[in-house]
Amino acid sequence: MTESTPLHTPTPHHQKSIFNLPNNLTIARIVMIPLFVAIAYWPPAMGIGMPAISDNVIARVGMSEFSDSLLRHLLLTAVFIIAAITDWLDGYFARKLNVMSAFGRFLDPVADKLMVAAALIILVQWHPNIIMAIAAIVIISREIAVSALREWMAELGNSTSVAVSYVGKLKTTFQMVAITVLLLNWESLETLGYILMMAAVVLTLWSMMIYLKAAWPYLKQSG
Repeated sequence: MTESTPLHTPTPHHQKSIFNLPNNLTIARIVMIPLFVAIAYWPPAMGIGMPAISDNVIARVGMSEFSDSLLRHLLLTAVFIIAAITDWLDGYFARKLNVMSAFGRFLDPVADKLMVAAALIILVQWHPNIIMAIAAIVIISREIAVSALREWMAELGNSTSVAVSYVGKLKTTFQMVAITVLLLNWESLETLGYILMMAAVVLTLWSMMIYLKAAWPYLKQSG
């Protein structure tokens, strides 16, 4: 054994596979995205872009002109909720089984952002108004900005300075609940969905300010 050879270099046989349960759940969440989009737009015969479903229509779900649209919204909401559950489960099992990996730490936030972005884009088409447009722009822009900030801080060796904050977690909760409510497209819940979405936008901006404040001492340095 030469001096340059580490004493305990793991062989490929002893290396843990990246395809463990938590990472498989994260990969499954990414696979759900094309399924989510397919349900939203195919087949065209299922009502898309119809008015919000009213309580009276829900009581008469057998009406052919609305039943397909209701089915589509229920399926979309179910897929989004399942994806949100896998987001919680992959973190739980990673800690429980002690199989946290660099691959999982990279892929998990990416999967979350992709699903949220897909849902927001679909919601903007369904609700082409200024509120939904602002919400989508703010939330997606924040994720891009914070991801770039974290990558830059990691290069400086200060990634812990921009770790996930409590406000960030609260933002995610409001964001997920708002999207879920709006995906249902029920008239009686529409106002609630907009209120939750605007709260998510406020928390999104707030959390971004926290990240920028933490990184500001490094951002203002010259060179």
